[in-house]
Amino acid sequence: MKKILIDCDPGIDDALALALIAGSPSVRLAGITTVGGNVDLELTTANALALREFLRLGDVPVTPGSAGALLRRTVRAAHVHGATGLGDARLPVAERGPSRGHAVDFIVETLRADPGEITLVAVGPLTNLALAVRREPRVVEWARDLVIMGGSFTRGNHNPAAEFNMLADPEAAAIVFDAGWTVTMMGLDVTLSAVVTSGVLDRMRPLGRLGRDLLVPAARFYGVVTADGGPAIHDACAVAYVLDPSLFTCVPAVVNVETAGLYTRGMTVTDFRVGDRRANAQVGTSLDVKRFWDLVLGAYEGLAARFG
Repeated sequence: MKKILIDCDPGIDDALALALIAGSPSVRLAGITTVGGNVDLELTTANALALREFLRLGDVPVTPGSAGALLRRTVRAAHVHGATGLGDARLPVAERGPSRGHAVDFIVETLRADPGEITLVAVGPLTNLALAVRREPRVVEWARDLVIMGGSFTRGNHNPAAEFNMLADPEAAAIVFDAGWTVTMMGLDVTLSAVVTSGVLDRMRPLGRLGRDLLVPAARFYGVVTADGGPAIHDACAVAYVLDPSLFTCVPAVVNVETAGLYTRGMTVTDFRVGDRRANAQVGTSLDVKRFWDLVLGAYEGLAARFG
């Protein structure tokens, strides 16, 4: 049984990543923490709560965290995810509220209580993780692994240089990459291969209320779906890596996050020429797309069957 604590900013692709977790019997979800990112913290938390109930995740704690970046102005992506963050998906408002306390404390205490057992999966801005590292540096030792969706070694998406999660809080990202652990980075170079084609959408449509109320309206809102291309479900790649690392090719690298560049702020400057330096990252460079979708859609199909 693999234990995951996911730090997220739902977000369409965050929702699809949580659905992948919910449909994977080999995973135990230790908690969900939220951060301001794709939309404001109030909305990302409300979405996480709604998803917890819709996906039948039980009493998994949902703990809100940081509303904005450590130093910089707020960057949001409502133009991509819609005003609520979940596109055209319309989930019932959650009946239960969030846990008390702050995400940073929850991360520290959860890892402290179960050292070496929990993989951190971070699919939003890295503000909560940076503050956790500053609060308690031993989280680097206590985490089994850290897998993020973010960055790129070739391109940006929010601007030519930077991927959104990195640009949203580059100072936090720099702290996380410099903390002493090895960051498994699922960046745009990999995630832009994980696209929803019309064939994928056809497999989502028969999945009852899971397909009707979440998967299809979320995916279609994200971009135009064709036989050969469509929107990428970035965040699910980070979860898929935890479930089956063999889907990905990863290469050791030294990654530095640009915090001062006029045009390159948030860029993940990736050097594969490690030499005698310590690699601070394992960087995803390719994805077995067919096997990825077999894993993801298989999990969705299993989840839909349990819904009845």
